[in-house]
Amino acid sequence: MKLFFVRYKLYHLIFWFFYHYFWWALTSGSAIEAANNIFFSDYTIKFLFYVGMQALGVYFNLYYLIPKFLQKGKYLVYIPALILTVLFTSFGIIGGYHLNAAVVGVPFQELFKIAPTEYFLLFKSNALPSTLASMTLAMSVKLAKNWMASEKRRNEVEKENLKTELKFLRSQFNPHFLFNTINSIFVLINKDQDKASDSLAKFSELLRYQLYECNEPFINLDRELNYLENFIELQKLRQDRTKFELHVELDIAGNYNLEIAPFILMPFVENAFKHVSHYKSTKNWIDIKLNLIEKELVFYVENSRNILEVSRENDTSGIGLNNVKRRLELLYPNAYALDIVKGNTKHNVQLRLQLNKMRIEKNRIA
Repeated sequence: MKLFFVRYKLYHLIFWFFYHYFWWALTSGSAIEAANNIFFSDYTIKFLFYVGMQALGVYFNLYYLIPKFLQKGKYLVYIPALILTVLFTSFGIIGGYHLNAAVVGVPFQELFKIAPTEYFLLFKSNALPSTLASMTLAMSVKLAKNWMASEKRRNEVEKENLKTELKFLRSQFNPHFLFNTINSIFVLINKDQDKASDSLAKFSELLRYQLYECNEPFINLDRELNYLENFIELQKLRQDRTKFELHVELDIAGNYNLEIAPFILMPFVENAFKHVSHYKSTKNWIDIKLNLIEKELVFYVENSRNILEVSRENDTSGIGLNNVKRRLELLYPNAYALDIVKGNTKHNVQLRLQLNKMRIEKNRIA
């Protein structure tokens, strides 16, 4: 019985009962008088016709006319059908007046203070306005409900699209980094096997981090910085120390309770190593600084450039920087400032990033 009641939404009748009771109470000025007229007077049948006929009209519109015609853009069919529904509902309510008078055995005019032939007056003054109000209320509730459901679906779709895009960006970045690193180790094998062995060990640590330790959307800042330091050490092993100068300054003590998106810093460092100058007559350099001001991370990377190679470099600086810019937009909206300056002799990047404290449960976008 309960399943039948819920399946066919008969509980809606309760809503319509109280809806009409509310208006009757508002018209009479007394909730007690309205209840007495509904349950203990000669007007019960008329009241039930208001409830039943308008419920039928409303749900015929909501569950048949709107899906079949309105939502399919068949306005020339829907509008006349809606008008006919309102008219039939209103005339059905008038029929309730006559049935009410017949059942209680009181003359129509004596009971309702109007001649039984005054159909149009009864229609215009009572049945039609009440039906239009019920139809308007029901359509407003239905449209609001549909809008909220549509917004919920849209937000879910956007969230899923965002998850998919972030996963794609991370998967796009990983092969890019792996290819560069493997190529560097391959070149180093023929030059210095000891350095190649050290590089391979570092590469193994980086790969382990990439595959097993950073599958969360946000990770402990300490883990990301360890990864960054390993990457820098790997790059240092394959540089010619006689013509290359590297300065790294990391001021991060006591702030390991912060979280950061994985691989958000590394592309800037990778780009510096990729585009650093290789002059034979002067020093080539990379300067990397990182410090924390409360929860704001300030990351600075600067490298020397070869003026002869500047014109041949792609303005987008490759997949890595494009990738990280997009990830910053998605993961840190209104919480970062990125300044990239390309000069003829040097290239510098400054990133200011607002970090959050580590939380036990992550509810961010993966």
